[in-house]
Amino acid sequence: MSTADTPKRSMRTPLGRVRNLGAAHSGTSDFWRQRLTAVAMVLLMIPVLVIIMMLLGRNQAGAKQILGSLPVAIIMLLFIIASAWHMKIGMQVVIEDYVHNEKLKLVSIMANNFFSIAVALASIYAILQLSSGV
Repeated sequence: MSTADTPKRSMRTPLGRVRNLGAAHSGTSDFWRQRLTAVAMVLLMIPVLVIIMMLLGRNQAGAKQILGSLPVAIIMLLFIIASAWHMKIGMQVVIEDYVHNEKLKLVSIMANNFFSIAVALASIYAILQLSSGV
């Protein structure tokens, strides 16, 4: 048996051989950002549900009066920002994990970013319009 046929021996442990291989170490920040936005959404869920229950059975003028109040507008804006950010991160993780064609992955991530920003901006604009009384 030649030396080319024998496996290379190493004094390193299995963990030492795989350390620094693989991910570019950017996944943990997305992981923690997604957890942070999830906690924010959970904390904001009760006030948002109360606001929705207050809107039940109201006409447009009554809904505008409720949504036009500053505390309600702030709660809704925080919820919109947290949910749009959470949605963007979640979809990006799915795209990175399941889209294997690099060009399609790039286009999908860009579309995800644009869509998330568009949803957030449209929602923020609507809340600001209601709260400004215009």
